[in-house]
Amino acid sequence: MSLVLLDKSDGIATITLNRPEAMNALSHAMRGEIYDACQDIRQDRDIRAAIITGAGDRAFTAGLDLKELGQHGLGAATDQNPVRNPCRAIEEIEVPVIGAINGVAITGGFELAMSCDIRIASSRARFADTHASIGIIPGWGLSQKLSRTIGLSRACELSFTGQFLDAETACLWGLVNRVYAPEDLLPEAQALAEDMTTIDGKFLRAYKKLIFDGFGRNLQDALALEKQTTDAWNDNVSAQEVEDRRKAVIARGRQLKD
Repeated sequence: MSLVLLDKSDGIATITLNRPEAMNALSHAMRGEIYDACQDIRQDRDIRAAIITGAGDRAFTAGLDLKELGQHGLGAATDQNPVRNPCRAIEEIEVPVIGAINGVAITGGFELAMSCDIRIASSRARFADTHASIGIIPGWGLSQKLSRTIGLSRACELSFTGQFLDAETACLWGLVNRVYAPEDLLPEAQALAEDMTTIDGKFLRAYKKLIFDGFGRNLQDALALEKQTTDAWNDNVSAQEVEDRRKAVIARGRQLKD
């Protein structure tokens, strides 16, 4: 049985973590299959958006397989090689990545959710950072990403207690964009991805790169990066292309209104 399922259809790739009997725990074998799936998406220029979710209704992923850590040591918890670090593998995908968080996302699973560009959640989703309880410092980015997403005080509360954060509160705090009934989660993720497939793939990749490259800089440097990128890109866009796209936007708006 494949530990990771990859489905590609109409410009959308869907990765499903497929180990529901173990709460989709990130075993060594699963991490390798996540890398392979991410590389497949990167190499397919027809893909314009990706979705990541978990099989079953209990867990997005419970994080690293603790039984394996007990047998083989903590190297997996800090490994930065994308072949073994699924967060790095996901972050290397050049198109937008939607995390459809269907159940619990715990510790390394929380980090995996944070590696997605956009997060939506089932009402059954819950998030917990149990690194402190286990006595392991995060190695996949959670200690820095979480505070930048929900604020320092809230991040400290979660990380220093290991308490669960429910989906509605996660939405209120800005960790996820929206919360849906479990049966609606994947259709809504699909609809969101379909919106993205209407955008030129080369443009999507360039825009995502600009946003994330700028996010890691101070505002002045980020604005300079935007100016540099804008000049290089817009010089190659003709007035006729702008007009054609303007008409397409108007037509799409009328279609949605109808």
